[in-house]
Parts: sequence; C-alpha cells; structure tokens
Amino acid sequence: MNKLEQLRQRSQVVADTGDIEAIRRYRPQDATTNPSLLYKAAQLPQYQTLISESLAWAGRYQGHGTPTETARLAAIKLAVGIGAEILQLVPGVVSTEVDARLSFDTRATVDYARHLIALYEREGVERERVLIKIASTWEGIAAAEILEREGIHCNLTLLFSLCQAIACAEAGATLISPFVGRILDWHLAKGERKEFRGDEDPGVLSVRNIYHYYKSRDYDTIVMGASFRNPGEIEALAGCDRLTISPQLLQSLEESEGMLIGGLPLITEPLPRPTHRMEEAAFRFQLNSDAMATEKLAEGIRNFVKDQQRLEMLLQSQVIGRQEANAATNS
Repeated sequence: MNKLEQLRQRSQVVADTGDIEAIRRYRPQDATTNPSLLYKAAQLPQYQTLISESLAWAGRYQGHGTPTETARLAAIKLAVGIGAEILQLVPGVVSTEVDARLSFDTRATVDYARHLIALYEREGVERERVLIKIASTWEGIAAAEILEREGIHCNLTLLFSLCQAIACAEAGATLISPFVGRILDWHLAKGERKEFRGDEDPGVLSVRNIYHYYKSRDYDTIVMGASFRNPGEIEALAGCDRLTISPQLLQSLEESEGMLIGGLPLITEPLPRPTHRMEEAAFRFQLNSDAMATEKLAEGIRNFVKDQQRLEMLLQSQVIGRQEANAATNS
C-alpha cells in the first residue's frame, strides 16, 4: 500500500480544499473549506454557474441593496452551494466557516452560523452533515457552546495552544483543528533552527500534547490536525482522529510507496479532568503568555478576513458588471 492508503487505516482523511475534482480523486471522508479556499474555488470554471445562481439569489433576497451588500450575501450562499456539492461526493461532513470579521462577537457568530445552517437545510442538507468553522477566540468558543446545545456542530479552527483546546473541550465542541504548519512557520521565522523533522516539529508536538490531554481525560471532542507543510508532519501524527490535508500533500502521500513509520503513541494512563472549568481571565492570560499562539491567531484572522473581502470584491465586480449591462440594454 502507498502511504495514503496506510494513513487511512489509522486516521480519517479529510480533504482541505474546495476543489470538487480533487475531492472526487482522493475520496476523503470529509472536507473542509475556508475563505482562502473558497476564493480560489470561485475562480475555477466549474463554479461559474454556481456563482451566477448565488448572485441571482442574493439580488432577489436583498432587493434594492448596494452591490457591496449583494456581494456579501452572495458569498454566504456560494459557500453553502460549494459545501452542498462537496457533500454529494463525501460520505461524512463539510466544514463551512463563519465570517472571520465576527471572531470577537459571540452573538453575531451564533446568528451567522444559524443562517448557514438554514441555507443548508433549504438545500436539503441535514445539519448533522455540516460543521460550522469558528475561530478559537474566547468569543468564538462561547458561540460554539451555544450552537452545540442547539444541535449545530462546530469545528474550532485557528487553534495554536493547549488553553484554546481545553476551553473548546469544556464547551462541548464537536471538533477542533489544531494547526501544525503555521506553528512551524513561526519557529522558523524566529531563526531558532533551519529545519525541524518529525517528532521535533513544534507543530507536531503541539498537536500531540493536545491529543494526549484529550484522550487521557476521555474528552469526546475530535482532534483534527490541520495546516500541514510537508508529508513528514502528517506521518508523525498518524493515528490522530482526523487529518485535513491539501490535494498537493494527498498526492505526495499517494505517490510514496514506503512504510508509514511513526505516529501518535497509545494512551494508556487515564488522568482526571480539571474540577473547575477554565475562566475567561485564565484563558486570556495563558493565550497572551504564548507569543506564537497570540501572533498566529491574530494573523490567521486577518488573512481569512482579507480573503473573504477578496471573494466579496470578485462577486461585487460581477454585480456591477451586470447592472451596467442591464442599464445599457434598457437605454
């Protein structure tokens, strides 16, 4: 077996892409999307019909709204449309992200998530097949706790530290996405070393620590390693509940015929859970004490916002183009 086939025997493989053709090729259990992936997908020829349908729907829903308002609404509809198409190809779930501009607003995050689920249900997709992706801020985790009680399952993303992971588990989040590659990026940028391999990779060590904390204390929250930079990171985390992997790295694993060596150790020592839940002050202090986690969380939110805005600008240009074409026809 190639390494991808071996990996499937130890972890659920999730495709980190919005590209339908890549999903069709690699047959993952689940798929994840984010604003960056949706922006790339929106430029592919196969999605132009879906974009047109999303713009038409937003125009009808918005009425006489501005091009900016119509584009923002169309972006939400497009995310659901792409997610619904993905669900025709995967047997599991798809993750769809809340607008990162709401990362510090619990109520707005809850409302946005409910809107996404309502749109999915209108497409005939049951809420059990959707994970709402939310940044692992204190406010985002609080929103996830509210949503989970309503049967809306959440994927807490942009997670870089144990304190974030603990708060997510205590909130009853369905799944977390601890990042690997972005942690490695930070340590390399600091010039600590020129390279890290396998078990020395700081991103791998972070996920291992979180995985051990959860499993030794019998938390139900699923650990899904994310944001990989090379196949070695993936191999070192074989055995993690789920791993979300880009098409490029899926291809690399598929083309590798050697033995997949390493992975997460078995958890044999049960440990007690904390007697008290983490409070906001402790969460903020611990996160602030971790320079890497603080910087990468902020950077991740900024980058997701930037790509969300780029997607909306792309859609807005089409709205304006259609308005100008209609005006020319009517004149």
